[in-house]
Order: sequence, then C-alpha cells, then structure tokens
Amino acid sequence: MDVMKINGAHIAYRHRPGLGRTVVFANALGSDQSIWDKVIAALPKGLGVVTYDLRGHGHSTGQADSIEGLADDVSQLVDALGITNVLFCGVSIGGMIGQVLAAQRADVIQGVILCNTAPKIGTSQRWSDRIAAVQQDGMPSCAATIVNNWFGPSYAAQTDRMALHEAMVGRTSPDAYIAACGAIRDADLAGFAQKITVPSLCIGGAHDASVPPAAVQDLAHLIPGAEVKIHSDLGHVPCLEMPDQLATWIADFEAGIPHPQPAGPHVRRAVLGDAHVDKAAAQVTALDEPFQTLITEGAWGTVWADPGISARDRSMLTLALLAATGNFDEIPMHIRATARTGTTERDIAQAFQHVAIYAGVPRANHALKVAKQVLADMKAQGHG
Repeated sequence: MDVMKINGAHIAYRHRPGLGRTVVFANALGSDQSIWDKVIAALPKGLGVVTYDLRGHGHSTGQADSIEGLADDVSQLVDALGITNVLFCGVSIGGMIGQVLAAQRADVIQGVILCNTAPKIGTSQRWSDRIAAVQQDGMPSCAATIVNNWFGPSYAAQTDRMALHEAMVGRTSPDAYIAACGAIRDADLAGFAQKITVPSLCIGGAHDASVPPAAVQDLAHLIPGAEVKIHSDLGHVPCLEMPDQLATWIADFEAGIPHPQPAGPHVRRAVLGDAHVDKAAAQVTALDEPFQTLITEGAWGTVWADPGISARDRSMLTLALLAATGNFDEIPMHIRATARTGTTERDIAQAFQHVAIYAGVPRANHALKVAKQVLADMKAQGHG
C-alpha cells in the first residue's frame, strides 16, 4: 500500500502496473479497498489494477465535500500515476464517482462499470436519518444495520463473514461517514450520466435494498448505449457477494473496449525502455522496416499485450524459451527488461532451472552466464 496527498487529504492506494489497460476500483460507503481483493485475484493477471480508500475510510484521511470532489481525488491519482487507459469500476458511492469521472475524463476513462448505483440514491430523509443514527450511536453500533442492507439472503447467512464486514464498517471515521452520507444525499448526477460517451455497463441485484434494479435500469437509460446486468441472487456489493462472477463480467467487458492507440509501440516501450526502442528505431532501414512492423504488431501488440498473464510471468517464459532454443543473443535484452517487468533474479534463476531439466544443462548454463554478466552490468549502472 502507498499514499499520496491529494486535495489536502492523504489517500491510501495500491497500484499493480500492467502493460495495457488499468482497472481502477472505487469502494462502497463504509468499506475499504480490501473489498476488491477476490475480484482482483480472479482477473487476468496482465491487467493493471488500482484500488484506493475513500476519504476517511480505510487508511485515508479527510472528509468528502461532494461526489464531484471525490471524483477529483481519483482524477488526480490517475494523472499522478501516469495512467491514460482506464476501465473504471465503482460500487454504490464508488459508482456515483464513476458517473462524474466518466463524464469529465473521457481522455483517460475508456470504459466504466457502475455497480449498484444511480444518479440519485435514496431520499434526503433516509440519509438524514442515517446521519442522525451515527451521530447518536457511533459507527460500531450502526455497523450491523448497515451491513445487513448490503447482501442477499444466501450471503447474509454466512455469519463469520458478516461479522468481518461489520468490523470494517465500524472502523470507519464517523465524521467521514457522515460527510459522505451528506454528499450522497445532496447529489443528483443525471446530468453527468447523460454526458457519458464511453462504453458503459450497469450492474444491479434483485436483492439490493439500497439501489433497486429499477434504479439501475433508469441509470442505464440515461447513458447512451449502456449495457445492463441484473443478477437474481445479488444484493448491493457484488465484489463481496460474487467476486468471480464480477471478475468475469469485468474481463469480458474490458475485452470489448477498443484501445485508444495501437498496443504494440506502447507495450514495447514499457518492457524494453525508451532508450532501447529509440536506438532500434534509428537503425531501421527499408530492408528491415517490414520486419520491425511485424515484430511490433505481432510480438508486442498481440502476445505481450494480452492481459492473460502478468508481465513478470511473460518475462520468465520468454527467457526460458530463448535459452531452450539457443537464442542467446536475445537474452541480454530481456534480462535488462526485467527491471520493468518486475521479474527478480530468483525468477530468472527459476526459469533457467526449468530449461536445465527440460531442454538441457548446457543451454541453461550458458544462459545463466549471459544473465550474470548483464545483471552485473545493470547493477554497476545503478539499474539493479
């Protein structure tokens, strides 16, 4: 976990870089970023992932002033991380944030998944009553009531998990929770929803007492071309109730969203580094230009850009195949790339161990000698 100061608050976040699109998740009221853990575990490993805690939730400080203000926190976080190809997925208040963000930042938001949310959630009286209850009794005393509204009957029967979620809600800052309730109460985001032009998926649950399926359908009608999925067994928080199903929906939806630019050049630079790619480009002639295009589109734009496995795993696989086939001249380039793919020296050693067993000890031994020299050079240059 890391932290960034944004708009006067310390926002706690986690970032798993990917080579292509990044999925940015936003939480429900009273929860922290851990609610996405099982979803992330089920997603293709090559996707980038960002989770964060709302103001005053989890490890973040500060209080919400408005949904627009909360959306600006995410906007600044994404910009600071240098992410330009985002699929945003938010639940409840996180979905309200998503409506604002998708309307305002189509330059970076390439698609949006809005779970169990609406332009306006509940009535003013409902939120005023919730605020009064928290002011009078505190978060721990209200946690059971809040969590009981989240889930369908089958999940709610899992008492140990319910106790865990109640503890999470109970740890939320009461002042921050009250401020977020006020932001939801005062928001009407229909104007933002109507301005969304990116691919959109609205998800709802038949057992959602907070945002009924009809409200999700109404949201989808406001967004041009939005898809809708209403699950008969779902309550209000799909990332906890059915993480595998949500991960499947996310992966399938992401696969259908066009990328803003060809993936090959971007991925090639992300793996090999600007210096290597610039040097290679400067040496291209008419003779090898078609070959360079083939490699950029085929290797980097198709194989390396596929989110099915992580950059680390793909790096290990590439090194093992190069060694096993005796293509030792290509190994130094991919050893240097490990500084950007997250592949460690131990990972490299494991890859060549497999080569020794399945392709022969001499090839693994030679690959290790090459790797040792390149790693030593990288450390001498301050890159190891």
